[in-house]
Amino acid sequence: MEVLDTEAKIIDGHLTEGKSGVSGDIEFRNVSFQYPDAEEPILRNISFKASKGETVAFIGATGSGKTSVINLIPRFYDATEGEILVDGVNVKDYTQEALHNKIGYVPQRAVLFSGTVASNVTYGSNGKETAPEEMIKKAVEIAQGTEFVEKMDGQYEGHISQGGTNVSGGQKQRLSIARAIYRQPEIYIFDDSFSALDYKTDRVLRSTLKKETQDATTLIVAQRIGTIKDADRIIVLENGEVVGNGTHEELMTSCTTYQEIAYSQLSKEELAHE
Repeated sequence: MEVLDTEAKIIDGHLTEGKSGVSGDIEFRNVSFQYPDAEEPILRNISFKASKGETVAFIGATGSGKTSVINLIPRFYDATEGEILVDGVNVKDYTQEALHNKIGYVPQRAVLFSGTVASNVTYGSNGKETAPEEMIKKAVEIAQGTEFVEKMDGQYEGHISQGGTNVSGGQKQRLSIARAIYRQPEIYIFDDSFSALDYKTDRVLRSTLKKETQDATTLIVAQRIGTIKDADRIIVLENGEVVGNGTHEELMTSCTTYQEIAYSQLSKEELAHE
């Protein structure tokens, strides 16, 4: 009963639309965040902008605050200080449904449900569950999942076990990515969502995604430089603060933290073409 009686801290706003003519814009204005009962803020004074069609990536050591930053956009938590704007409107002023409808979110751990490939891809897509098969196929194709799905018994009607235990980690990630693509959102958020993919699949998937979703804004959290090298802007976090903001080339000359991450991966395939 204590759980049931707990009052929700995330309260709905009343707006269902952003500023007219604005789509896919995200802005953090001096945002700080402290988890309830924590002694120290995990994010301090974060400011950046991402415009429609841009890819903005976040990198930093474990615990630097990357996931915390992007979790503030769909309001999994609310910022302790500062403002987060989506399409020119504070995220707290939207209804949660309207805010979430703008976003295709792929978490660190891919979540699949018992059902079929098709029901997993269309899950949570605003009543589009009766969608034509071509849309499902297209989303799976962009997510580089066609080959393994079409080898399954039943293909797009193939069975997925509870939690996706009958598919590999990389296949789970690809179906989770296909689910976000199927929504055709304004904003994609990928929280280390390419980590279970081999380097080649990761690269092909991102380049196909860029081509097919060029009007959407994409935020990527990643551990490996290869995943984010081509981003329009890379934000480097350290101990909850922004210590670098620029392109890969700019950061390689201006940001020690980024250089250290890059050089620690230099022997790997990701930077083979540096």
